[in-house]
Amino acid sequence: MTTTLAIRPATPADLPAFFDYLVDQLRDNGAGDTPLFQPMSRTQAGMPPGRMDAFTRGTQTPLFEPGWRRLWLAFDGGAIRGHIDLRAHAEGASGHRALLGMGVHRGARRIGLGMALLDTAIAWAEGQAALDWIDLEVLAVNAPARALYRKRGFVQTGEIEDLLRIDGERHGYVYMSLSLGRQAAGAQPD
Repeated sequence: MTTTLAIRPATPADLPAFFDYLVDQLRDNGAGDTPLFQPMSRTQAGMPPGRMDAFTRGTQTPLFEPGWRRLWLAFDGGAIRGHIDLRAHAEGASGHRALLGMGVHRGARRIGLGMALLDTAIAWAEGQAALDWIDLEVLAVNAPARALYRKRGFVQTGEIEDLLRIDGERHGYVYMSLSLGRQAAGAQPD
């Protein structure tokens, strides 16, 4: 695990630098040896419409209210080198589950930062009695990310082949989940 990077919850003051980091990170989406990691064209510049607003609103929304989001950032000095977020599912009846998103800057890959970010978010989620599961969606072509998630205990719960058409290519989405171990066998929904 990396010892030179500090991971902490994001503050509102961090968001402008975080958005700059995301724009820079998106330049790697499917470039060179990096697999496609966002469901968007390799030629799309900048962040997808609404992404900045979703992060800003979500991080200001009280926990477990519709649209909530929590964000952690990894810093090397003042530079952001990675992020991870947990957020509400769109469906209100899924309040016991959170969706995970994450990314690591090209200069901080393969040093254990991805696992450290996962450990941070999972530890936080384990402290939230209302959460039983963490879910994620990952492009099927993104083998490094899928391997990282499996190593941390996520299991594949499904795959939709040919869900997306990006730059003339067919891409599937893999769905993975991590049980936080709290759901009781045979428990009835509310």
